[in-house]
Amino acid sequence: MLKNIPGVLGPELIKVLMEMGHGDEILIADGNFPAASNAIRLIRCDGLNIVDLLEPILNFFPLDTFEKSPVIMMAVEKGDNYKPVIWESFNSKIKSYFEDFEGFEFLDRKSFYRRAKECYAIIATSETHRYANIILRKGIV
Repeated sequence: MLKNIPGVLGPELIKVLMEMGHGDEILIADGNFPAASNAIRLIRCDGLNIVDLLEPILNFFPLDTFEKSPVIMMAVEKGDNYKPVIWESFNSKIKSYFEDFEGFEFLDRKSFYRRAKECYAIIATSETHRYANIILRKGIV
């Protein structure tokens, strides 16, 4: 047993976060994302939403400050009028840990899926918000 590690960060997730090096990327995926068929390493966090995981991960995970945007999001599909309000929560959480955060990089769905296949790991959640998939690029300490 360890102290001060949030319960939502299980041993497998902590291990993966520690294994990752500078420039490696991890995807925290919503419940609609085909995580199992795209993951090199799959971490299941069923029952959790992304905001519940994002804050504890950012507490330990340095973002890559050498890149313009170390956070990549899936853009809303053309013709879809959905407004992803969860992006505001993501932005707020990230800025609370990284004051210099300038905003997200957006990729269309097909490009995002290709990028996901290259991620070091994918965390599958039960997030119900659409377009809630978020890729974090690891920086240095």
